[in-house]
Amino acid sequence: MEFEIFGRKKNYRRLKRGECLHIRSELEKIEQKILREERLTFDDGINLFDCKNLAWLGMLADEVRRKKCGDIVYYNVNCHVNLTNICSARCKFCAFGRDENSLGAYSMTTEQIINLIEDALKDPNMTGLHIVSGLHPTWKFENYLEIVKVIHEKFPNLYIKGFTGVEITHFAKISGRTVENILTELKNAGLQAIAGGGAEILSDRIRNLLCPKKATAAEWLNVARTAHKLGIKTNASMLYGHIETFAERIEHLIKLRELQDETGGFQTFIPFPFLPKNTALEKEIKQTSMWDDLRTMAISRLMLDNFDNIKAYWVMLTVPVAQVALNFGANDIDGTIHKENILHDAGATSPTNLAEDEIIKIIREIGRTPAACDCNFNILRLIK
Repeated sequence: MEFEIFGRKKNYRRLKRGECLHIRSELEKIEQKILREERLTFDDGINLFDCKNLAWLGMLADEVRRKKCGDIVYYNVNCHVNLTNICSARCKFCAFGRDENSLGAYSMTTEQIINLIEDALKDPNMTGLHIVSGLHPTWKFENYLEIVKVIHEKFPNLYIKGFTGVEITHFAKISGRTVENILTELKNAGLQAIAGGGAEILSDRIRNLLCPKKATAAEWLNVARTAHKLGIKTNASMLYGHIETFAERIEHLIKLRELQDETGGFQTFIPFPFLPKNTALEKEIKQTSMWDDLRTMAISRLMLDNFDNIKAYWVMLTVPVAQVALNFGANDIDGTIHKENILHDAGATSPTNLAEDEIIKIIREIGRTPAACDCNFNILRLIK
């Protein structure tokens, strides 16, 4: 059974007649909407997750990516700074967080932070920091603020992307300040962008079951909205492959799309596959398949029509899957990730960092153009 996409004939798998006709009808309608650059609905998203033709999904997403972004793939030469793994939230999907008196618990001193950054600066092209950590039960907001100030003063040429919507909400609660005040203070101290983590699934059902001690869906969205109002760009993410439904994945994407319509402040979207090792869910849930990772990447590109950038985060996907994902709608592969801890505690099998030359090779191998950028997607070097 043949159908056409962008002038090329493709075949569906053999299905029962009724099933085949229904699927072909719905997917052909979706294809035509995408060709006309019309917005997809919730029902369209569900039908895409029901689709078993992965090649078709990838072709659609890659065509949308090509029209929207061209052939540039963004990456950065960056260093992750995970200030502490002591965390009061203790989410069921997290392998990083510890109680204060637990084995392996740590809190970095200012000297240790400086030493880590100086070590990363042995790479002459290192330009940015990614600062995220646990919700420390005794640290005050001023502790975090002082760290940003010290880093910015000592390394004024480094771009600082730091903290998630969950952390910003935590800072507001422990200090009695507003989210706007917290963000203004951090911006004045040198923060240039907000990290995209902590969104998980923007569903109260999911958050009440897995992470009831941290920011609600509404609170996470409020941080992003407030940051955009202040001129601070943020990223967005989705942690999938645990107890959520496909409907909740689509609802999550639509909530992000609606806020992007309102503010335009999201820079990139990162779909994170859940890594169950060393988490409270390890015995109940298996790691996502490459099939699920690639279809989720493609569907994210198709649903998020107002996001320019979709990230294939190689740390969680693995390098080979991230490279393939660049042909499933992604145009951002993150960066060198010097010293990543959080996801490797959850069993990530990828390296803890990649050399810039390796990232360039990964991008060039699929016929795309590498572009080194800062945390706000300003191109610093285009690698021809």
